[in-house]
Amino acid sequence: MGTHPDWWTSRPEHIDAAASSVRTGRRSVLVRSAGHREVTLFEYGPKAELRRQANYGSAAGAGDLSCYADKTSSAPVVLLVGGIHGGEMDAIVALLHFIHVLEKGVDGRGKRHDYIFEHARRLRFLLIPCMNPDGRARVPFDSFSGKTMETMRYYMQGTWKDGTLCGYPDCKKAHPIREHVDFLGAYFNDDGVNMMHDQFFEPFANETKALLRLAADEAPDMTVLLHSGGNGKNGMLPTHYIPHTVKQRLHCLDVRLDKRSSERGLPYISRLTPAEDGMESPPPSFNLASAVHHVCGGASVVYETSMGLDAGGIVLSADEILDAHFVLFEELIRDLLAGDNGIPIAGDAEGQDIT
Repeated sequence: MGTHPDWWTSRPEHIDAAASSVRTGRRSVLVRSAGHREVTLFEYGPKAELRRQANYGSAAGAGDLSCYADKTSSAPVVLLVGGIHGGEMDAIVALLHFIHVLEKGVDGRGKRHDYIFEHARRLRFLLIPCMNPDGRARVPFDSFSGKTMETMRYYMQGTWKDGTLCGYPDCKKAHPIREHVDFLGAYFNDDGVNMMHDQFFEPFANETKALLRLAADEAPDMTVLLHSGGNGKNGMLPTHYIPHTVKQRLHCLDVRLDKRSSERGLPYISRLTPAEDGMESPPPSFNLASAVHHVCGGASVVYETSMGLDAGGIVLSADEILDAHFVLFEELIRDLLAGDNGIPIAGDAEGQDIT
């Protein structure tokens, strides 16, 4: 166990290679990390002129969201972010293969994705394969496949001053965590900031500021923060403190992802039943997914896949992990081309053309 195929590309040089090979898209440096590493942004599709005259919160206060972003003549915008926790490398791999599909119609395995290649051009994509290159630099291998839970915890969350594993969720009890640890895990940038739980009204990390500015500027209709966890079913996690209408839309997408995954023999857990937040104490976290919604108004959610650990639960292969991401990518396109309610239009269920 512990091996991965040649197409499993998760290192900084793989991101650089993808950037060098871009022909139909555009690549730029979004920001430099706390450790002065480049965070690369890939763009596909033209940027719309949104005729903005207010920020999102002010437009919502006015009861007219077109004052923030007039989308009557613009393509839907999708923001996909990987590597927020730098050691969660599955999303880095998936986004680099997605870029390969957008460029050539096939992923790095040579597998065709005709629906994505044909229809993705009708959307604008903003892709960040690795938001936290500092954390990625602390992991000396390319995949956690076949690694033990203890190894994953060591490299992902680090160790306290006494050498014990920080673990999950205790690694969130100190933030920024840098001064509290002996080994800084890949969750964090070089300043010890976990971007998922930054201080969003005055962020600690320039990386967080840059991501929120990008969301505010681009007004994405859908943002997905791509994560990995221990062995288990793939699925989206609830986003707290967002409107019920947005939760309902994400629930519809969640149900369809469950169905599509089952059709392709991939495990999935549907868990986005809309519910009121804060009924219990302590309340759920207002995290990065919540913050993204509140700067741009779009749907924002965390999608998590298995790491393929040498541990209990459902152990996915490298191919299954990548395939699960492509189910997500395809359904996001279907969702956004279907309209605001996220319900597929007639004739789309079998992958026919959407007109």
